[in-house]
Amino acid sequence: MASANCWRCLARPSQRLLVPASLLSTPPTPASAATFTTSAQLRAVKAGSKDDVNLSRHIRAGKNLILGKKKKRPADKGKPPASGERKAFRKRIQLSNNNALEVPGLSEMTAENIVDPSSVGKILGLPEVVLDQLRASEAFKPTQTWGLFRSPHTLIRAETVDLAKQLTDAIGKKETLRLVITGDRATGKSMLGLQALATGFMNNWIVINIPEGQELTTAATEYSQIHNSEQFSQPVYTVKLFQAIFKANQHILSQYKVEMDHMHLPISVNRGMTLAALANVTKEPEFAWPVFQAFWKELLLPGRPPIMFALDGLSHIMRVSDYRSPSFELIHSHDLSLLRLFTDALGGKTTFANGAAILGVCTKGNNPIIPSMEKALEQAAAAQAGEPIPPRDPFFKKYDERVFDALRGVRILNVKGVSKPEARALMEYWAASGILRLRVDEKNVSEKWTLAGCGILGEMERAALYDVRSPV
Repeated sequence: MASANCWRCLARPSQRLLVPASLLSTPPTPASAATFTTSAQLRAVKAGSKDDVNLSRHIRAGKNLILGKKKKRPADKGKPPASGERKAFRKRIQLSNNNALEVPGLSEMTAENIVDPSSVGKILGLPEVVLDQLRASEAFKPTQTWGLFRSPHTLIRAETVDLAKQLTDAIGKKETLRLVITGDRATGKSMLGLQALATGFMNNWIVINIPEGQELTTAATEYSQIHNSEQFSQPVYTVKLFQAIFKANQHILSQYKVEMDHMHLPISVNRGMTLAALANVTKEPEFAWPVFQAFWKELLLPGRPPIMFALDGLSHIMRVSDYRSPSFELIHSHDLSLLRLFTDALGGKTTFANGAAILGVCTKGNNPIIPSMEKALEQAAAAQAGEPIPPRDPFFKKYDERVFDALRGVRILNVKGVSKPEARALMEYWAASGILRLRVDEKNVSEKWTLAGCGILGEMERAALYDVRSPV
């Protein structure tokens, strides 16, 4: 006797859906004619009824199986952004707002009042000429709130006066000031760097600014190896830097002429042509670095104006870059020619006969962890304060000697929060511009100052101007 669970019993059709004998001789339906519908409902009928034919017919699923309704994709009626349009929108700089109120009674920044201690806690406007020079040198940052006010103004802090005094005193004695601005996040380090650049422009110095050191180390621009050298040039960025130097310092460079013979250059450079013409003589990337070397040698000659060389994002250039050599080895950032020029000047290897200010600004919002740089800055701060120099960690074997050489003997300017009188002057300027709907009294100033971590400028803007800031 067959088991109750044998395959014959399991394959036997149900008694309720028995196929009539009349259908056994019906030829099977071809596969091409087989249909399937998901809307038919299964109805329970008795065997032998008229609907047995429809229910017992062999149904085969084919290509017409549709389990769900396809949703039509909405038509994209908008025009796609052009190449580079998103980056340009993200990095746009807006320096004025016609909807903001004009604040009367504010004076402009000059080379005299920026070093005056009585200017601490005042809001000073940037002159139009200096404004164009700062824009040409890319000193403004997209994260700064310039677009909320009628015209660009800046707060003169105690650190601003101290920095301007150090710059003018060192260059007045024809010395070289090698300074690193550091501090906590959102304390206004980049703003101090901008005020230092404004000081250089107002004193008619040659100002060279690298706005983002990260752009030179993250393999984002073209590079090529210099012939018979271990260094690598970045010709496209060098052309861009040449154009910025020419626009920002044209009126000063046009007063000085070429005094050296540059017969090795691939282009014609004659004696008697101005330094402005030398800075604007090449538009070809392959000739950019040799011409820049000649331009740099001309600036170092006696009788030239002082030089201010600034770089923002110092920590990004104190590490191994993302570039690779022809042997596919990672290139150190100090082997890139422009950065080698800056680190030699910052480390004291370059001699400036007319005085110079080499300025490095650290960033904390986008900051790689560099143990060598942190230890070097700690040792430099201790030496500046006259304290014992902290030794290196003997159990850490990855210190970079090139970083210590680049930061040896530098001065440190540690930026902290503003004082309460400076915070009050800033809030009064916000209220006069119409963007702070708050009574500026001792209680509200103390509240915002405390919430901002004892006067951290970025936190004060976040607490007071969060509702009116641009979302980008």
